[in-house]
Amino acid sequence: MGWIAAIIVGALIGWIAEKVMKSDMGLFMNIVIGIIGSSLGRWVFGDLLGIGSAHAAGSLNVSGLLFGVLGASLLIFILRFFKIMKS
Repeated sequence: MGWIAAIIVGALIGWIAEKVMKSDMGLFMNIVIGIIGSSLGRWVFGDLLGIGSAHAAGSLNVSGLLFGVLGASLLIFILRFFKIMKS
């Protein structure tokens, strides 16, 4: 059941980040970007910057979605910077 929840929340986070960054990806990429971006958000904002609520990144609550979307948006920015992903 944990994997199904991760896929659903990852898809939601990826979709929101896609809209924020004005990108056009498919469902599979939204899931991938959402899951990896949530991990990136947890690491950057929680571990590196020490923001306590960032450890909820990827959870289905307000702070989890916020830091998940921030991490996914950061991931999209990084991929665009290295020209791995189109605008």
